[in-house]
Amino acid sequence: MGVVYHGNYAQYLEMGRVEWLRDTGISYKKMEENGIMLPVVSLSLNYRKSAFYDELISVETRLKKTPSVKIEFDYKIYNEQQEILVEASTVLAFMDMKTKRPIRCPKYLLELIEKREKK
Repeated sequence: MGVVYHGNYAQYLEMGRVEWLRDTGISYKKMEENGIMLPVVSLSLNYRKSAFYDELISVETRLKKTPSVKIEFDYKIYNEQQEILVEASTVLAFMDMKTKRPIRCPKYLLELIEKREKK
């Protein structure tokens, strides 16, 4: 059909989220090395237009609110003409990798997020 498969958009959101964390000073890899994982517990996608193969897209990622036990993001995916293709949101839970139980967002992460939000 020449359009991007709808399931690929979840991967685009992950890329946007990982880059948002990296830009904030948070390494997903280091979080996992410290025993914290962030599984997606909710994903919502609203498709507006199709992305086409070989089309450049951009993902805008925004933190919805200060994290607690969960962290929520809103996204917009744009094509090269800056048309909105997808609006989406995700909710991820901070989890202890050993106990597999939810935990509060670590203080050092909250400090980095607060620093970013002040920019």
